[in-house]
Parts: sequence; structure tokens; C-alpha cells
Amino acid sequence: MCLAVPGRVLDIGEKDGTRMATVDFGGVQKEVCLEYLPDLQVGEYAIVHVGFALQRLDEESARQTLELFEQLGMLQEEFGDPWEQAAAEGGVPWPFTDDPDEAAAQEEARQ
Repeated sequence: MCLAVPGRVLDIGEKDGTRMATVDFGGVQKEVCLEYLPDLQVGEYAIVHVGFALQRLDEESARQTLELFEQLGMLQEEFGDPWEQAAAEGGVPWPFTDDPDEAAAQEEARQ
């Protein structure tokens, strides 16, 4: 699933002639294009979809949405490592290991 996720602008710069920002999504930072919101400033929140800031959002709404997404596990689904998620769903320890002693220790730690 691909979500539109609220994030806070940490810094703004230019990359290859395009206005870009580093945006924080509840602890995960990603580079985002600001071409649709050219007046967005550092410290403001925006809804981001597939790498584009689409709409300005107030801080309270952004925090509530991020909290809800976190409770539902949607931030991990959106930003997490897909290999780690597949391993967890398959009941396999992550990271994978060929060392039988390490695999046994990981399995014991999970229980």
C-alpha cells in the first residue's frame, strides 16, 4: 500500500534545479520534492505522497495522523525494510545468518 504521509520539513535545498527538502516522518527521514508547494518552509508540515509534498498541514493534525499510523503499523509498512518485513511475516529471524549458533541465539531471543 502507498500512503500519503504527513512529515515535517527539516531543511530545504535545490537538486538539479528542483526545490527539495529533507522531511521527517516520525523518525524516518526522506528526500521530498517541493515543486507543488514552492512556499513551504522549514518547520512546516506537509502531506507527502510518492516523494512529492502535496498539501500543507497544521502540526496538530500531522502529529495525530503520524501517531495513528504508528499504532496501526503503517509507518513500518510504508518506510520499513521490505526484506525484514517478509522475514517477520515468514517467522524467520532477521537479519538472516548462515551461522547455526547465531541463528539459535536469535531464535531463543525471540521466544
